[in-house]
Amino acid sequence: MILKPFLEANRIEAGCDEVGRGCLAGPVVAAAVILPADYANPWINDSKKLGKNQREDLIQEIKDKALAWKIAEASVAEIDKINILNASFLAMTRAVQGLPLLPEHLLIDGNRWKSNLTIPHTCVIKGDGKYASIAAASILAKVHRDKFMEKLAEEFPNYAWERNAGYPTKAHRSGIEEFGDCIWHRKSFKLLKDQIVLEF
Repeated sequence: MILKPFLEANRIEAGCDEVGRGCLAGPVVAAAVILPADYANPWINDSKKLGKNQREDLIQEIKDKALAWKIAEASVAEIDKINILNASFLAMTRAVQGLPLLPEHLLIDGNRWKSNLTIPHTCVIKGDGKYASIAAASILAKVHRDKFMEKLAEEFPNYAWERNAGYPTKAHRSGIEEFGDCIWHRKSFKLLKDQIVLEF
């Protein structure tokens, strides 16, 4: 299935998406992508529906064919200070601001958007499975963040980040339980599940 190339023809639209909102560790990463109006690739889809190799194969294709693209992030400290939702908006705002081509409209994945940008926007629920530019943004952000977490795993090997990218898997939580958290963990998140205490 080929995703929709645009919401409205004859304008410059940037698709925006973020990755890593549900992770216990690491930054939240966002991307903004402007694709040509006639761009079509049946492999471009929601990054979660693609395998690792498929995503990595598409990276250069997206960068080569896009009219403009940018990847940006919000740090762990920013997540803990302003909360993960606002940090996600901040990362997407930075991605849009970093585009070398000014978009006339933004397609935002999700149902909410808050920014100091004055560019008109449309929120699209599950937009990464509907519009090619949002899907392309999700792929860029996902691959970038996964590689970042794999690199961090070399320095912090106790949490299996090379496999879970910071998401709350059993291995990740076991690592926190055994070794404690580290500087890359989001202190504003519940890192461990509540323990059941039996009273006798």
